Amino acid sequence: MLSFILSAKRLLVGMWKSFKRPQFLSLFTTLFFIILSGTMFYKGTEGWYWIDAMYFAVVSLIPTGVETGLYPTSNFSKIFTMIYLIVGTGVMFITLLMLGRSIVDFTIEEEKKEQAIKRLKK
Repeated sequence: MLSFILSAKRLLVGMWKSFKRPQFLSLFTTLFFIILSGTMFYKGTEGWYWIDAMYFAVVSLIPTGVETGLYPTSNFSKIFTMIYLIVGTGVMFITLLMLGRSIVDFTIEEEKKEQAIKRLKK
């Protein structure tokens, strides 16, 4: 449980630091609109509930093999999904990389602070 709490702290601090970077804010905004457009498309075209459409739109862009049980049925939806995945996966990947970098930077800063405190105590 302690490990989860510390990881959650690192994630939140990493997100906080990431949002201070204009490039991350731009990527996050772009990703938000990509997910919003995917959600609206699947809601309108496939007739899915809002939560199902958003779930599919987000999970499709995460580079894992999560089985959603949702599939585009029409040819138009399949073509949209191919383009959506090509564009959205790249933006999602870069956003996650920048977030990960902020978390690693925070962890390195924490370790340097701890080492400085140990040196001062000696």
